[in-house]
Amino acid sequence: MKIRMERATIVFNVLGYVMISLLAIICLLPFLLIVMGSISSETEIIRDGFKLIPSELSFDSYMAVFSNPYQIYNAYTVTILVTVVGTILGLFFTSMAGYVLSRKEFHYRNPVAFIIYFTTLFSGGLIPWYIMIVKYLDWKDSYLALLIPSMLSAWNIILMKNFMKSIPDSISESAKIDGAGDFTIYMRLILPLSVPGLATIGLFLALSYWNEWFLANVFITSDSKYPLQFLLYRILSSAAVLKTNIAGNLSADFTPPTETLKMAVAIVATGPIVFLYPFVQRFFIKGLTIGAVKG
Repeated sequence: MKIRMERATIVFNVLGYVMISLLAIICLLPFLLIVMGSISSETEIIRDGFKLIPSELSFDSYMAVFSNPYQIYNAYTVTILVTVVGTILGLFFTSMAGYVLSRKEFHYRNPVAFIIYFTTLFSGGLIPWYIMIVKYLDWKDSYLALLIPSMLSAWNIILMKNFMKSIPDSISESAKIDGAGDFTIYMRLILPLSVPGLATIGLFLALSYWNEWFLANVFITSDSKYPLQFLLYRILSSAAVLKTNIAGNLSADFTPPTETLKMAVAIVATGPIVFLYPFVQRFFIKGLTIGAVKG
């Protein structure tokens, strides 16, 4: 049976599709500008600025980034391993903390939740934190310095606690009547029902680990342990030094690809993680909204 749509509904749908298409184009334009800038010639950018359609194509910036392929592939490996391991462990511990704090049987849930919330207002400071990790935990130049500090976040625990509070208590109570223990209820009932919240927090954790460079700057000293973001930061710094100090002494016509190098570094750094978002998009909005409205 064919349902006829009213003219007002058709006009509304057309206007909606046009507006969404325009917004999508506006959102894609900066990324397209970065891609085109990364394959433009340095002299054209300095002369005419960034263009959507460059008149001269050049891949010098990518050749500069991949001038030492082993270093780039090693940095990719370190970043992917830290991101995968940190996200899995972070989701496990965050969901366990959220589950415990959401249960009414835990009498100290409010004081513990307040202590966790309190850490978002005040911290011990950078120097005590550095001394604790280097002197007492001995994590200097260790992968643990990249993995552990970003694993648990007070914001993620509160978000997961609020999400799990939306799961009816009757599910846990019926499982207990059937003889299930707390860990069985958590693993077999609560976690499958918390997929939207886990996907949202998993995306937060993965982005946090993927974009991390500060911890490597402070704690990592071996070149073989550099994550991708910190290695790209060092490449950009080296290009800036080359432009200011050395280029003028080499040749008047020599122009190091600093501007196009920034665009190429942005593509290399963001390209792989962009493909993660479509897989968790359908859970992302639901996880955020449920966690936002519960007290």
